[in-house]
Amino acid sequence: MGRGIAQMAAQGGCAVKLYDSQPGAAASAVGAIGEQWDKLAAKGRIPAAEADKLKQRLAVVDQLEAMAECDLVVEAVVEQVAVKQALFAALEAVVSETAVLATNTSSLSVTVIGAALKHPGRFAGLHYFNPVPLMRVVEVIAGLRTDPQVCERLCNHVRQIGHTPVQAKDTPGFIVNHAGRGYGTEALRIASEGVADFATIDRILKDQAGFKLGPFELMDLTALDVSHPVMESVYHQYYQEPRYRPSVITAQRLAGGLLGRKTGAGFYAYTDGAIQLPPEPAVPVVSPAPPVWVSPRAARRADLLQLLKNLGASIETAEAPTAAALIVVAPLGFDVSTIAAVDRLDATRTVGIDMLVPDAGTKRRVLATNPATTPAMRDAAHALFARDGKAVSVIRDSAGFVTQRVLATIVNIASDICQQGICSPQDLDTAVVLGLGYPLGPLALGDRLGAASVLEILFNMQTVHGDPRYRPSPWLRRRGALGLSLTHLES
Repeated sequence: MGRGIAQMAAQGGCAVKLYDSQPGAAASAVGAIGEQWDKLAAKGRIPAAEADKLKQRLAVVDQLEAMAECDLVVEAVVEQVAVKQALFAALEAVVSETAVLATNTSSLSVTVIGAALKHPGRFAGLHYFNPVPLMRVVEVIAGLRTDPQVCERLCNHVRQIGHTPVQAKDTPGFIVNHAGRGYGTEALRIASEGVADFATIDRILKDQAGFKLGPFELMDLTALDVSHPVMESVYHQYYQEPRYRPSVITAQRLAGGLLGRKTGAGFYAYTDGAIQLPPEPAVPVVSPAPPVWVSPRAARRADLLQLLKNLGASIETAEAPTAAALIVVAPLGFDVSTIAAVDRLDATRTVGIDMLVPDAGTKRRVLATNPATTPAMRDAAHALFARDGKAVSVIRDSAGFVTQRVLATIVNIASDICQQGICSPQDLDTAVVLGLGYPLGPLALGDRLGAASVLEILFNMQTVHGDPRYRPSPWLRRRGALGLSLTHLES
């Protein structure tokens, strides 16, 4: 992190001093940064003279006292409050009263770190993301006693180095690590309930929702010794808020050393750094195919009927299915079992399909069986919905399919961030897209799905699960009730 911060500051025109308590570490960092610039020059990305000019902006110092003339000092040390407090106390005795001191903490309280300073007004959070040259967003965090002008100066600095600043209040996880809780934690809950395995959940969220990496691929990439402590930190700092509850799955894997790519084993195995994915289940061969009856209450029923027609299905249109029909339901937030019981459908022939996202916009269809669904009807549904070559995943029954649960949770947590006034809606979406690589910001995602649909999923999941983690945010409820977009700004 320190190398990346120094590199971007130099590229932004700053004279940069690097200090590290470990002898030789700062000099090694300067050498590594210089090699990066040399590579860019060799590829014709920058002139050779520019690389030499940039190198002149870096200087190694062996004492903190050498920071006396600096206008801005950024730390990138271990995530321990006591260590950071001691460092800033030493820095405050060295730098001028106009210098800004900034912590690169990802999850600790900026207010707590700066509490012992004589001049806490000039102290703030400046949270970069790794690797700094590629991750173009920086969170600027105001502690309770931070001078607003300090945050403006930091935002200007971030723009100077070519990155995008987003401003946040000093709350657990700030914007990105807070908003990102829904993706991994809900996926872990789904896996812990035996709804689907890790690879299937990853495939669904990539192919149905458009994520670049599935949650388990992402945790393998970041490594559990990084991601699990963040889960625990945010959870405990919010006094055990159910939405942020960590999982025993990651705790156990962390203890067992299955950290991810860097150890060669995590949720997946890795050979020479390459992920080893399990094969997809084969599409069953079913002949003859049964006729299909679609529930009148199915989500996107007209689209579902058109899809079945395109697939060449024999569709029943009577009020009730015949004794031979495959019964297809498409609930939002409810499980297939509940729909079958409430509507008095033959559960042995009932299969659910997730229609939250329009079929034309997905690369995968997801079906769900209930405990009574016969293997014959499960296979018939799988074969039917795979007729055109689109991938199909069949999962176990759950209140809310994988995509519904994860996306609704993401939108709900983002709405709660807005409810708390942690940041502006624009900064929230910008931070998540740039910091997490989501296809859309959480609020833009909620607008695409529709606040009413997200609320329906949350209310129904809360009813079935009886779990407060699906309690809709008041901010989301108000917009859903008024028909407002989630990106609508309050006056």
